[in-house]
Amino acid sequence: NAKQNNIANTSFFVGDMAKLFTDAFIAENGHPDVIITDPPRDGMHKNVIDQLLKILPKKIVYVSCNSATQARDLSLLKSHYTVKLSRAVDMFPQTHHVENVVLLARK
Repeated sequence: NAKQNNIANTSFFVGDMAKLFTDAFIAENGHPDVIITDPPRDGMHKNVIDQLLKILPKKIVYVSCNSATQARDLSLLKSHYTVKLSRAVDMFPQTHHVENVVLLARK
């Protein structure tokens, strides 16, 4: 979508963020204003949360398929972030699965 819409001021990285999101990665790619994260059911790895708290992006969009681990992670971020918006999205109709999308803003 970014390419089709000629958006050039955005970068996309896919991978295991616990391994990818290091000090070296941040030094090479800079401090982002917004991070969109969609971790596995286990939630965000401690290393990822530690890095987020170190670089403190202005906004975090946290997409989750497990509200329990999302709540756990949000409690770890609450000292620096406020929940601005929360929405449940039915990505899988006729099932009990719901994606939670939360917008966090730095305090």
